[in-house]
Amino acid sequence: MKEKLGAMVSGGKDSLYAMQLMQEKGHEITCAMNMKSANESSYMFHTPNFHLVELQAESMNVPLLKHETQGKKEEELKDLKEMLEKAKKEYGIEGITTGALFSDYQRERIENICEELNLKCFSPLWHMDQEQEMRDLMKAEFKIMFSSVAAHGFDESWLGRILDETDIDKLVEMNSKVGINIAGEGGEFESLVVDCPMFSKKLQIVDKEIIVESEHVAKMLVKEAKLVNKE
Repeated sequence: MKEKLGAMVSGGKDSLYAMQLMQEKGHEITCAMNMKSANESSYMFHTPNFHLVELQAESMNVPLLKHETQGKKEEELKDLKEMLEKAKKEYGIEGITTGALFSDYQRERIENICEELNLKCFSPLWHMDQEQEMRDLMKAEFKIMFSSVAAHGFDESWLGRILDETDIDKLVEMNSKVGINIAGEGGEFESLVVDCPMFSKKLQIVDKEIIVESEHVAKMLVKEAKLVNKE
């Protein structure tokens, strides 16, 4: 059955890829949902450059429902429930999509809230092979930047450029040497999607700042971005 779904999006690769996969299965995405967390170390919500979700939603011509949370452990779940209740009321969603890969902490809590609200929860990437997901993203023509890195083997040169197959080869090599999660599920990196098949226009970074915290830890703060026509 085709469902009306709300897509939980962070601006990163997993949430947007999950959204696209559910669209490809014939489901209707009636809204995108983004939780703005005041806690950069939130257990639940992606925080880097979350403001760019507005441009992504505009490019996809999908209404965006935003909600704020202080990001306190467990208490942030109440805020998530409020957002899903609002999406159900305003956009008639029957379920949601998430980009969960391996985090039982996130998935279990989201599913519990959905059960309380009589919503279905779809996580099409759940337990997908990490390397396979990254290569599938390339095949699906996702243009991805790393917005932060925080693990041995990374440095600031990874930030702000479009990933390619060679980069994935490097991630696989780093996994074999130091055990990083190839898909970044362990916090080794955060991502930003600047273009994908769902976008009518792509994101162009106009102004950014790179903050280097140590040899292997750095982040990219996007100060200004805009939508431009695809070539």
